[in-house]
Amino acid sequence: MDMRKLVGRNFARLRREKGLTQEEIAASADISQQYVSGLERGGRNPTVQSLYKIAKALGVSHMELVRPDREDER
Repeated sequence: MDMRKLVGRNFARLRREKGLTQEEIAASADISQQYVSGLERGGRNPTVQSLYKIAKALGVSHMELVRPDREDER
């Protein structure tokens, strides 16, 4: 399981479910929009601090960002 891709998929899904833009998350989490974009694509290896900031901006637990879905449990 590629954790970067897992975090990216979860992040993108949660952001869309909340109706937020990448720019809104970046501003709220005090990170760059380029970093947000890279995370969603699975091209960034987020730090624990980044995961916490993003989760807080999304209004979810940081565990939601690393929770495997059915596809990843195979």
